[in-house]
Amino acid sequence: MLGDIGATNARFALLTNGVLGPVQSFEVSNYARFADAVAFFLKDHREQAPITEAVVAVAGPVEADRCTLTNCSWVIDAGELHETFGMKARIVNDFEAVAYSLPFLRSADLVGIGDGKAQAGAPMAVLGPGSGLGVACLVSTPGKSIVIPSEGGHATLAAVCDREDDIIKHLRKRFGHVSAERMVSGEGLENIYQAVVALDGLDVPPRRAPDITERALRGGCHVAQESLATFCAFLGSFAGNLVLTFGARGGAYIAGGISPRILEFMVRSEFRNRFEAKGRFRPYLEAVPSYVIVHPAAAFLGLRSLLDL
Repeated sequence: MLGDIGATNARFALLTNGVLGPVQSFEVSNYARFADAVAFFLKDHREQAPITEAVVAVAGPVEADRCTLTNCSWVIDAGELHETFGMKARIVNDFEAVAYSLPFLRSADLVGIGDGKAQAGAPMAVLGPGSGLGVACLVSTPGKSIVIPSEGGHATLAAVCDREDDIIKHLRKRFGHVSAERMVSGEGLENIYQAVVALDGLDVPPRRAPDITERALRGGCHVAQESLATFCAFLGSFAGNLVLTFGARGGAYIAGGISPRILEFMVRSEFRNRFEAKGRFRPYLEAVPSYVIVHPAAAFLGLRSLLDL
């Protein structure tokens, strides 16, 4: 059993003789515990051969094959999977799994934004806004690849203009520490929107991220458009920071469910300019490609590859 578990959706699939079966998705909010979602998934596979192994990618830090998700109360524990379902389990960070998928992605699975050419054998940075903001890096070594998982989404976010200073200052009053995830995530888009409304003294009701996105893409709502444009700008800055941090001349790869939905908007936005806008290191960033991953189940490609490691 392979699993990709976020704060919003839990996705499962079976790998049988190297063949990946259909990916099934479940809303996390419909289940009190992770084990309940696993049981619901497995009930449709009772007639098949016993499932004895599991590799599960989770949205949060993993310690001793156990994780409490960062943005919801679920606990994913390898010991519980073994005791309850008889599976020998391995738990990994979700963006560790996505990073392992990078060598298996085809050109059709990627949409480039901007110029640049990947340097063969160089590190590759992967990040992605969803319920949170995941970060990892793939490093190639002779004979195999190594992934550096991280909690980089919780690093402090920096502004580059007065308007962004004001937005961050507003959110600092709410949260104390303003991390990249506070802006570059689904909830982050909502935070930006609320900050713009407050700063401009507007009488506008709170909106959820899907509604903000829809209004921005449709046009006609300047608050939604500014919010999504600011989101893309911060995403570009953060992606460029990761390339510098990891020396990721193999490219920056944007994963998660949000970016494919706003792809055309991202292309027109300040994303790539902000990706490159690193002062004296602009030429360094101009040479590095950036991509949006549009493969619907990239994490499962990475999970499958982990079984061979």
